[in-house]
Order: sequence, then structure tokens, then C-alpha cells
Amino acid sequence: MGKTIEKFPFLRACRRKPTPYTPIWLMRQAGRYMKEYRALRKRFSFLEMCKNPEVAAQVTLQPIDKFKLDAAIIFSDILIPLEPMGVKFEFAKGEGPVFHRPVRELKDVERLKIIEPEEEIPFLMESIRIVRRELEGKIPLIGFSGAPFTLASYMIEGGHSRNYILTKGLMYQNRPAWNLLMEKVSEVLIRYLNAQVRAGVQALQIFDSWVGCLNPTDYEEYVFPYTQKVLGNLDRSVPVIHFGTSTSALLPLMKKAGGDVIGVDWRVDLGEAWARIGYDVGIQGNLDPVVLFGPVDLIKKEVKRILDQAGGRPGHIFNLGHGILPNTPVEHVSALVDMVHEYSSQVKQGKR
Repeated sequence: MGKTIEKFPFLRACRRKPTPYTPIWLMRQAGRYMKEYRALRKRFSFLEMCKNPEVAAQVTLQPIDKFKLDAAIIFSDILIPLEPMGVKFEFAKGEGPVFHRPVRELKDVERLKIIEPEEEIPFLMESIRIVRRELEGKIPLIGFSGAPFTLASYMIEGGHSRNYILTKGLMYQNRPAWNLLMEKVSEVLIRYLNAQVRAGVQALQIFDSWVGCLNPTDYEEYVFPYTQKVLGNLDRSVPVIHFGTSTSALLPLMKKAGGDVIGVDWRVDLGEAWARIGYDVGIQGNLDPVVLFGPVDLIKKEVKRILDQAGGRPGHIFNLGHGILPNTPVEHVSALVDMVHEYSSQVKQGKR
């Protein structure tokens, strides 16, 4: 493990070790903004792409072939472990994921299955093995999952939500069902993420995309124990990034829950966030994805602002504040990667 960390700036940054420049990767870096992805998408449904190891590997590598990124992230979806648990869903056109039988009562939770990922999600493990062979040690590969709260919310709401009324309703009004649901999801995630490590990923990211709907008191009571359980039972040979959106008020608790790196979105000042959580963890972020639609001069200005906030301190990984958006100009993505490398190397050499 030590030699692997020494080799890759991304892994060194995860462990808060010095790097010659600030490493960068992008959430959803394999996706609809790339014509290569859109060409494949015409031939396969989204879930077919996830479940076909050769296609998923190809999509994972598309941005790596095009940009000088410092890490790849396996092409998949946070919902993948839910189907073998017994929660059927589909991706409806223009609507995103739709669950036809949401989980809203204790009997629904009791039906959920604790899965063995290598047996029931073998396609993901094979995708990871293919990508590792193709990368040939050039850059590390990140595996990922949703966090317990975010996955539970999808199952309860039946899809996307704005106010999470059903999720909070179950949380507040049916504690036995909520606790059992979070216990089952947490156990599955521990197995699922550790299986990805066994298959070959060299880092993990936990996406708690919806947890920002909670206040700190509710997070601490209803969510924290389960997120902490997951993060505390992962293979420690790989670093873990703990990411959420709209989580400015939750950052100290998220840090306490665990993770080598805390990911922050664009709604919080990166320097302020790092000072709040403490410099004994790394930080990831946090360019607003919409900035990539602006002129190159604006992108450069924002890159410098974020890197200046990090101050050249070991442990910063540059990323967007959330996933890259469809229709993002490809040339702006390329410019972003080059800007981060160039400016941060100058900062670290004391030339800025």
C-alpha cells in the first residue's frame, strides 16, 4: 500500500501527504457531456451500461483518455445494490429513478434482503477488474456507494424529492422501521464497499447527496450512528472520501462520523470549511459545476480562488461541488484540469 500511495498524487492527498500539485478528478466525469458516452447511450439503456462490465469499463475510461485527470471512478450508480435487496426500480425518461413499491412500513423493511455483493452484483466487480487492467497503474481507481440516509430516502420517497416528507415521516413516526431499514442498508453497504476493494479499487467515496435536508440534531440522532458504522467498518487499506451536498451545517458531525477526506459542495467557502472540520482530515471540492459554462477567464478566477483558500496545504483534492452537468463544454473541462495542475504547482513551489 505504501508504494501505491507514494506513486499517485491523488492517494497522497487523501492521506494528507505532500504532492507536487493539487490532484483533480470530477464527480460524474464519465457522462452525458461527452460525445463518446452519448454514442454508447444510444445503444444501451443506463442500467444496461451499468450491468455490462465491458461497457461500464469503457465509459469509466473515456474521460481518462481525454483529460489529464488524477483518478478514475468506476461507472455505476448508487442505486445498484438496492435491486438485489428486493427494491425494484427503473429509470424513467425525464424523471430519473422510479420505485414502484416504495419502502414505507415495517413489513416492507422486513422483506429487504442482506446481500452478498460478489454473488449478486458480479458485473460491478468485473468492471473494476477490467478497468484496473486497462489503467496499468497510470492513475488510481475510485469505487463508491450512496450513504445510508440517501439510499433509504430513495426507497421511501420512491424517487427524487424536494422536501423529504415521507422520509422524515418514517424517521419521526416509526422508529422501529427506520432503525431496521438503516441497519440493513448499512450492513449491505459495508459488504458492498469492501467487495469493491477486494475487486481492486484504490479509494472509496460515500455519497450522502440528500442528507443536507436534515438539521444537525436530527442528523446526530437518526443518521450519524449508521454512517459512522459504515465508515468504521471499511477496509482501511484504502482512503475514504465522505461527501454530501448542502451540508455546511453538518460538516463537524460528518467529520466525526468518519472519512479520510470530507467532500464539500460549492455553497460553502472551502477554506472556512476546512478550518471548521480541522486540518487532521483532507478536503475535496468545490467548484460550482455551472461555472464550467462560463468564460475561461471566469473558470481561471474561480480555480485560483479555491486553490488560494486551500493555501497549498497537503490534503486538498480539487473537484466540483457536485457532479458535472450535461452539455458542459468539453474544452472547458480540459482547461479546468490544466489550470488546476499549473496554478497549484506554482503555489506549492512558492512561485505564487
